[in-house]
Amino acid sequence: LAIMDQDGENVQVLTDGAALVLAPRFSPRGDRILYTSYEGGFPRIFLMDVASRRRQVLGDQPGTMTFAPRFSPDGGSVVYSLSVDGRTNLFLLNLASGQRFQLTNTAAIDTAPSFSPDGQWIVFESDRSGTSQLYVMPAGGGEARQISRGQGRYSTPVWSPRGDLIAFTKSQGGRFHIGVMRIDGSGERLLTASFLDEGPTWAPNGRVIMFTREEAGGNPSLMSVDISGRNLRRIPTPGAASDPAWSPLLP
Repeated sequence: LAIMDQDGENVQVLTDGAALVLAPRFSPRGDRILYTSYEGGFPRIFLMDVASRRRQVLGDQPGTMTFAPRFSPDGGSVVYSLSVDGRTNLFLLNLASGQRFQLTNTAAIDTAPSFSPDGQWIVFESDRSGTSQLYVMPAGGGEARQISRGQGRYSTPVWSPRGDLIAFTKSQGGRFHIGVMRIDGSGERLLTASFLDEGPTWAPNGRVIMFTREEAGGNPSLMSVDISGRNLRRIPTPGAASDPAWSPLLP
């Protein structure tokens, strides 16, 4: 796990590299990071304080796997996936009390949750329809409605900080795309196409998206693109890099 400036400068390594780590997510104030680690051989969620590098395990239970965490807009809760006995559902953890709430209860795989900026809604991916699609539900749980309508498989949705768009990964016809749609699923636009593009993250201004690109037979790298689909560029990193997460604006 590493942290750097948005232009690739001032890289600092936060973990020792002894275990695979995935999908880091900044807190709304930028002082903490959630991520998934495979130390111990199975995925668990960790919460790290950026300044002190101190960390703790979240939502851990014997016989379960936890992954895909993301902060609520107020930073007081974490929504994540918990897998047990072949079922993967979404849960909400209150960081102050440690109380856990189950948000979905299906036989499908529900994962990759992301809050709306006002904290009222959660977008997530699920294969409950037979293929991976995008759904929106109230932040406290309840009925989910499918918003993705095109052909192919949709994953890794992320709500724009402006609240007007949802970015996503789409796979179709052997190609991967980063795209955006309105929050009701209308106006879908694909911004990129490659052997493997995935995992979008929004700039704080809601106008630029960073993501991972992996060429056939190559190492992953970080790319950015405007929501217009223009200004596609590679972000310099010291080596192979993936799973970007943009911090909020820092003081």
